[in-house]
Amino acid sequence: MDYTQKLARFAAELKADDIPASVLRRTEDLFLDWAASALAGKGSEPVEIIERFARAMGPAMDASEGAAEVLISRRHTSPLFAAMVNAAASHVVEQDDVHNGSVFHPATVVFPPALAAAQALGRTGRELLVACVAGYEVGIRVGEFLGRSHYRVFHTTGTAGTLAAAAAVGHLLRLTPEQMLHAFGSAGTQSAGLWEFLRDAAHSKQLHTAHASAAGLSAAYLAAEGFTGARHILEGPQGLAAGTSSDADPARLVDGLGTRWTVAETSFKFHASCRHNHPAADALLKCMQDHRLASADFSEVVAHVHQAAIDVLGPVTDPQTVHQAKFSMGTVLGLIATKGRAGLAEFDACLGDAAVREVAQRVRMELDAEVDGAYPARWIGKVTVTTRDGRCLSARVDEPKGDPGNTLSRAELEDKALRLGAYRGGATEAEMKAIIGLVWALETLSVVGDLLPSRASIREAA
Repeated sequence: MDYTQKLARFAAELKADDIPASVLRRTEDLFLDWAASALAGKGSEPVEIIERFARAMGPAMDASEGAAEVLISRRHTSPLFAAMVNAAASHVVEQDDVHNGSVFHPATVVFPPALAAAQALGRTGRELLVACVAGYEVGIRVGEFLGRSHYRVFHTTGTAGTLAAAAAVGHLLRLTPEQMLHAFGSAGTQSAGLWEFLRDAAHSKQLHTAHASAAGLSAAYLAAEGFTGARHILEGPQGLAAGTSSDADPARLVDGLGTRWTVAETSFKFHASCRHNHPAADALLKCMQDHRLASADFSEVVAHVHQAAIDVLGPVTDPQTVHQAKFSMGTVLGLIATKGRAGLAEFDACLGDAAVREVAQRVRMELDAEVDGAYPARWIGKVTVTTRDGRCLSARVDEPKGDPGNTLSRAELEDKALRLGAYRGGATEAEMKAIIGLVWALETLSVVGDLLPSRASIREAA
């Protein structure tokens, strides 16, 4: 079977009538969660650096029809640079979504290029939703195809993300299946993203999503002009899997196309940290509630984890930045133990918090056969707490908060969005409520415009 070709045909030919209404509603949920995460990225150093780069390199535009919106600055620029900045912004506070089986964050590489292209092309809200579904379905399947071996070294959101972005933008450009195949070829050859940045607390994670979104968008626009790409970029003998995976399974690329909707399998993030921490965080919270424990009762906390958690979180032994702390199991469990939550405000204050650090020093990760065997399809949370008075207590959570079986309601998503929008002043409460109303009516929009009033319009109103 020509797997890449079949996937490209699906992305090009997907129609709204092919998609269950529940999947379209879920896409709206995910879009709101993404937009709020992007606004929360305002003021973050790596995001602001990328925004300044875009401002220097991109065209200076006004808010005329068709211009693409940069959420954190309310500027308008080309789709390429808007996609780049919005992608970086939406991945920095670690509140964007995740698909368990692919270990992939689809929102941050699908919605930024899709929104930018839809605004520039004057597409309808319904067209935007369908394109985003195409991006999710392609990107998640590419992540599943690349497998666990890929994720040990490569950040799948950066690699598979180029294909996801190309699929979404290619659909909005109305590429033919042949053009979409070429877009995939050009996107796949630009796939990049390595985990080494964690050891240095470097800014690279934001570059991963910025690059993937921009590269996928570029690949789609180039394909529309006749630019060709490798026809077997994914499964070919010198393709993406050949260079980056030892357990790739091409059948995953076409698994259930048109019947299995991976959008519905995607999880929301409840805690403001790397998702590998979440199962253990939920299990520790349950253990404390079940046994009425306080952090002062802890002698040792063991988080029973899958191997990927050790691979990703293990290098972070002494976090030096807030973002690096989000990849520290000790810090996350320290926040849960002392504050009862691991939210944005808690992380901002964690580095100088002696109580958090004291608990963190008592935390260790241990590979667990059951947890590792279930991963990545299921992310089981298990902890064992040894107390100072000699008790050995345990707890488990089979579905962390935010998973499809333990999901966030629309009311909870609205509350999360309001908190994210207010976090660094990305949007006022009134503006955030307007975005919420717009997203819940996205399918009815005759043309996709700005999510926020521009700075210029605010000044004029004043």
